[in-house]
Amino acid sequence: MNQKNWWKESVVYQIYPRSFNDTNGDGIGDINGITEKLDYLKELGIDVIWLSPVYQSPNDDNGYDISDYCSIMDEFGSMEDWDNLLDEVHNRGMKLIMDLVVNHTSDEHEWFVQSRSSTDNPYRDYYIWRKGKDGQEPNNWESAFSGSAWQYDELTGEYYLHLFSKKQPDLNWENPKLRQDIYRMMKWWLNKGVDGFRMDVINFISKNPDLPDAPNPDNKKYVGGGQYYMNGPRIHEFLHEMNREVLSHYDVMTVGEMPGVDVEEAKKYTDPSREELQMVFQFEHMDLDSGPNGKWDLKELDLRDLKQSITKWQNGLHGTGWNSLYLNNHDQPRIVSRFGDDEKYRVTSAKMLATFLHMLQGTPYIYQGEEIGMTNVKFESINDYQDIEILNMYQEQVIDGNENHAEIMQAIYAKGRDNARTPFQWDDSENAGFTDAEPWMKVNQNFKEINAKQAVEDENSVYHYYRKLIQLRKNHPIIVYGNYQLILPNDQKIFAYLRNYQSEKLLVVTNFSDDHVNFDLPEDIAFTANELLISNYEIQNETDDQSFTLSPYEARVYKGV
Repeated sequence: MNQKNWWKESVVYQIYPRSFNDTNGDGIGDINGITEKLDYLKELGIDVIWLSPVYQSPNDDNGYDISDYCSIMDEFGSMEDWDNLLDEVHNRGMKLIMDLVVNHTSDEHEWFVQSRSSTDNPYRDYYIWRKGKDGQEPNNWESAFSGSAWQYDELTGEYYLHLFSKKQPDLNWENPKLRQDIYRMMKWWLNKGVDGFRMDVINFISKNPDLPDAPNPDNKKYVGGGQYYMNGPRIHEFLHEMNREVLSHYDVMTVGEMPGVDVEEAKKYTDPSREELQMVFQFEHMDLDSGPNGKWDLKELDLRDLKQSITKWQNGLHGTGWNSLYLNNHDQPRIVSRFGDDEKYRVTSAKMLATFLHMLQGTPYIYQGEEIGMTNVKFESINDYQDIEILNMYQEQVIDGNENHAEIMQAIYAKGRDNARTPFQWDDSENAGFTDAEPWMKVNQNFKEINAKQAVEDENSVYHYYRKLIQLRKNHPIIVYGNYQLILPNDQKIFAYLRNYQSEKLLVVTNFSDDHVNFDLPEDIAFTANELLISNYEIQNETDDQSFTLSPYEARVYKGV
């Protein structure tokens, strides 16, 4: 049986600082801008704030390329500002977790500056260096941001590995001195009072030491080598050591971002008896609308695939590990544009998706703007985009590869990471109240209709619906701890499930379509409702909980026995 913990009962809110709130008029969100809006988050009902990186960085990948782990990026403010933010978060009874990025650093980090200076420098082995092979890269791995995962460095005539940007060299976790330096840094933050870490691509830190070529049946120049660096040979040893040396000494929350993890592996990562992490972010449900050629190959979501994936994870981790629940983050497009309808049924479908997610077992994560139903953006020019992944892909496909501009732009409109990174829409004033200056990225032009001020004032808004969902979670232990049972696995429009806890049951029914559809509770399911907990439509005199017609994107949650 799952043990009770504060982090299981919490709702987390992710802040992308660059796009949240600018107080010093440079067009970039800052730490004081977060402090200024803490009452808004407290009013929403948030327990934990997860801060995307605010460390010193040249900003090649929006702060995920760190040049000093113990300093704050000048654009975001000072360490004094950060200390004040932490105090103010704690004063409101909330907690703060930081982004821990230790698969790689910036190439401007002092460790790397030393490492590349000579082959016998004490820091050489902090990174992964190899000689070339037949005048080529050491292997055929492709970077996540396109091109080779290796960069030649003329000074010492060797290549270094970078699974992301060439300004993000991978750290060598085989080196015990490096690990101790990272653990010291983690303790430094925890001693300052942070309440935990979200760990960036943490299952990449153990690579197959042979760094072999990846299979390449299509004879491409570079191919993904994920099987050689995701969930690698020493990953559990490293995470157990990190827990023993650091995490076990503090009452903190940990969640590891883990592309390519499956249920069985996730159970190992999150089983408390193994003493590694508490939760993982897995990506299976985020890949269901991708075709065989990956993220930019668009395909329609088949709801049966989503049911299969969610059910596998809900049942697979129940009683052993713990799920993190999310539909949005800084790397994903806006969910209301993706799995909902961001035009005619924007408010309704945003509420439906929130209901579907927040009634599952696990810890829910809300990404900034999700709670007001912010949507994807369509910039006309590629020059208005900022994300390195988008720009590299466009260069490779359109400029170098002669792909169709309009088709590639459609893929960017659907899946680009900048959909999540447009400035937060606070009100209907210029630049959506985000800044008085030219914003670092253009604001989505629908801010006049979609903004926090409007949402807070409208009791039927997405915002107030999220408040209600969060409050229900606090009032009903079944939402946190109940088990999960899928209903109607083959229905292509309705996603319905039961939760059971002690003598209570919840029936969750959501319509993922813009049609009116009939719901009939299967005869072999025993459920009698005694209360409609929440719905996103006004339900008049509805007495039958066994059979009813759902309106487009309708969601209902009944409590009963």
